[in-house]
Amino acid sequence: MSCYCGSDKTYETCCAPYVNGTLPAQHAETLMRARYCAYVLGRGEFLVATTVPARQVPEDADLITAHAKNTSWLKLDILRSVEADSEASVEFKAYYKEADGIMRVHHELSTFIKMEGHWYYDEGEFYHVSIGRNESCPCGSGKKYKKCCGSAV
Repeated sequence: MSCYCGSDKTYETCCAPYVNGTLPAQHAETLMRARYCAYVLGRGEFLVATTVPARQVPEDADLITAHAKNTSWLKLDILRSVEADSEASVEFKAYYKEADGIMRVHHELSTFIKMEGHWYYDEGEFYHVSIGRNESCPCGSGKKYKKCCGSAV
């Protein structure tokens, strides 16, 4: 099975070493992909641990884990990634469905900071996005959204 982040590698050889804490992410985009996998898997503790320490809220780990039980993450699209020595940004779209069955898009420009050799998520700028009825369905079926996942809307 391909990694949840959309790479051609398996999860075990792609993002698992980062999510499991055996390797630090060498690049901000790598951390972004691992964080997406953590959302898919409900690994709230990883998401809190990879947030800038001053912004960490330990209680968020349980909230994220609980939210994951009612969310199906479908696809990650990295739109652009820019990295300097100690700062980076990654723009992405993450497609998901919650318990109501409606597909949604989370579009964010995330900023990352490198501290003591480790990348951390700092904050994000969020964009409102809706999926057009005549667009290809993000689930990968090849059908138009209105004839696939959008038919429930």
